[in-house]
Amino acid sequence: MATLPAAAPIAARFRSPFHLLSSRSRRWGSFRDSGLEIWKSCPLMFPQKCERRRTLIYAVGQDAEKSFKATVEVDRLIDLLRDSTSRELEKLVVENVLAFNENFWIRLAARTDTCKSDDDKKDYDELAVSLMSMVDRLVHKTNEKIESATDVLKTILNPVMDEVEEISWPPKDPKSLILMEKELVKREQEGQLDEGFLSEVNAQLRQAKEDGDKPGLEAMLQKVLQVYASKILRKRSYAYKGEVLAAEKLLESIIEAPEDNWNMLLIKGLSVGKGEVSPEEFYAVIKKRIERILIRTEGGSYQQRILVEYLKGIKSRSEEIVQAVQGPQQ
Repeated sequence: MATLPAAAPIAARFRSPFHLLSSRSRRWGSFRDSGLEIWKSCPLMFPQKCERRRTLIYAVGQDAEKSFKATVEVDRLIDLLRDSTSRELEKLVVENVLAFNENFWIRLAARTDTCKSDDDKKDYDELAVSLMSMVDRLVHKTNEKIESATDVLKTILNPVMDEVEEISWPPKDPKSLILMEKELVKREQEGQLDEGFLSEVNAQLRQAKEDGDKPGLEAMLQKVLQVYASKILRKRSYAYKGEVLAAEKLLESIIEAPEDNWNMLLIKGLSVGKGEVSPEEFYAVIKKRIERILIRTEGGSYQQRILVEYLKGIKSRSEEIVQAVQGPQQ
């Protein structure tokens, strides 16, 4: 993330974030729709389709052991859902939402069909209806969050987009970057740069890399993540609290600076250049800051990943500077 491609201005058409939204909606929708269709076609409601579904339910793939293990896991989940309270049920649905795929609904229908009493069948029927309702609500809320995050991202990128919705890198107007950063800071102060937003940026960045024909968009999304990381890390500065180490001051100055100024600051601050901070001292400060982030942010969150990656980018740049100044080690 820390190193952006230094190329001549290249115009890249910005694919609307709703492109990703539509694909995600299709994916989420497929869980819900496939479950609904499978449940409707099962013996409880439509007995005439029983034989065709039984064939699917008990079909064994080429990898019998893998299929058996998957069935055991689905059965385990169904048992948990069946025996849970209403509050526990909602929590289990949220935690296992990706498990509600076609295989799950087929297995649930199979177990319903093999119940020995009408009461048990009724319990499974009610469970299926409850699950579908909860999954549907969860899908709706997720799509709302995705749309909201998409709108925020489009607003942040708007200053660097031209009239035909293209992004050039570097931007044709240098002032557009300043406007973009101001908009990002404003959104961060309003609390809109949450995990949903960071997830959207990462999804867009991944899509841009896969497409391979939008270097401008890819570079700008990287810039968004860089600016975000810089602003968050500056709010948690340790360079001006109590006894200050020269290495901490140097790290803080780099965090606050645009990436284009990193080389100059490192050469001025490190002892291999014109400064007093040894590379080892500088690496130790970066390591300490990363450890603090890992402790004070949610494990596995996008925020944690982005902040750690940003600091690792600074470390990599400093290693490059040290190697360039000292020359290859014998």
